[in-house]
Amino acid sequence: MLNKNLILSILLLFTTYSFAGNINKEKPKYLWFDAEANFERFSSKDSISYYLEKAKDVGFNQVVVDVKPIYGEVLYKSKILPPLTTVHNKVIERDWDYLQYFIDEAHRLGLKVTVSTAVFTAGHPATREGLVYEDKRWNGKTCLEYMSNNKMLDIRDDKQKVGAFLNPVRKDVRNFALSIIREIVKNYDIDAYALDYCRYPADNSDFSNETRKAFENYLGKKIKNFPEDIFSWNTDGSKRPGIYFKEWWAFRANVISSFVKEVRENIHSINKNVKLEYWAASWIHAIYGQGQNWASPKSDFSLNYTWGSKAYNETGFAPYLNTFLCGTYLEKIYGMDDPESIEFGIERAKKIINGDCKVLGTIYALNHQTNIADAVKVCLTKSEGLMVFDIVQVIEMNLWDGIKTGIKYAEVQK
Repeated sequence: MLNKNLILSILLLFTTYSFAGNINKEKPKYLWFDAEANFERFSSKDSISYYLEKAKDVGFNQVVVDVKPIYGEVLYKSKILPPLTTVHNKVIERDWDYLQYFIDEAHRLGLKVTVSTAVFTAGHPATREGLVYEDKRWNGKTCLEYMSNNKMLDIRDDKQKVGAFLNPVRKDVRNFALSIIREIVKNYDIDAYALDYCRYPADNSDFSNETRKAFENYLGKKIKNFPEDIFSWNTDGSKRPGIYFKEWWAFRANVISSFVKEVRENIHSINKNVKLEYWAASWIHAIYGQGQNWASPKSDFSLNYTWGSKAYNETGFAPYLNTFLCGTYLEKIYGMDDPESIEFGIERAKKIINGDCKVLGTIYALNHQTNIADAVKVCLTKSEGLMVFDIVQVIEMNLWDGIKTGIKYAEVQK
């Protein structure tokens, strides 16, 4: 007969093992800390600590810290890039390491840390602020846009664009972007790295001579009429496909896919434990022009889309990722047959990623002032986790209780 102490020891061991198993099975729940929107709020260490504690209390177990917004300047100690000190005319100069403090406080609280950078943006066209406006070495290296009036425009001069993108086909631009990623992974104890703005800005760029040459190398032949052999503009703003229309989209997707692969190789050459993550909009059919084929290479886009091809399918970069942060930034939550719903977006992503990496549903907090609990619950029950963007909206609309409720709902339904 077992004595009382032995029985208690066995029960304690069983309880500890079960609890540890539950921890290991806990889904990741991310809260995103945007650099630009929170530039002033997180100018003090106390504010960072307070909101990390708040995130932990609500039920988040991971945070995404944005340290390189669209300006091309950074919020960490860098030997490559200048510090970000001015946003919207607000000047803040820190004598402490923003990223390191986030990491220290997050790990103190048991929160994991994903660092995020805007990969190919380096300036703000609307205000002409940022790296590409201040440093002449980037002249001629930003994207050249093919406008509907058939003229070319440097993206630095296009005030309608969210960011001034560097041309991702250029080797010097790619090496520059990789050097930033290596610097962060080498010097900071992070759990994951999320690629943001790791794409072309739109379907009308880049049309520079460098890109033309790269495309000709891809084709193995010279192009007689550029860009008309790719497409030309109709008067209504639609595209008139040229003879290399499909090849062009596959080429551009390959530019981004090959870069994502390089990022993974660079990260893992430094620290194999750092996961690679990528955020993109869930409506993949509408972002082909940005080169963002985040699907599995096993998916077939040639069946339903005029731009699809076998070569395009092969550019799917899901196998290079640990996690795809599925941008279901939609107002509707429910509707498995509704392409405008979060449920539909998650299911479509899972289907076309086909198990090549994890899929986390992500929500735009501003869309869910009255129903964020439902949006949180759907992400956690239908996908492998949750990401909420952005803490500035959570704070300003006081969505903490709704998020906490949604997390509890999801846990009950496990």
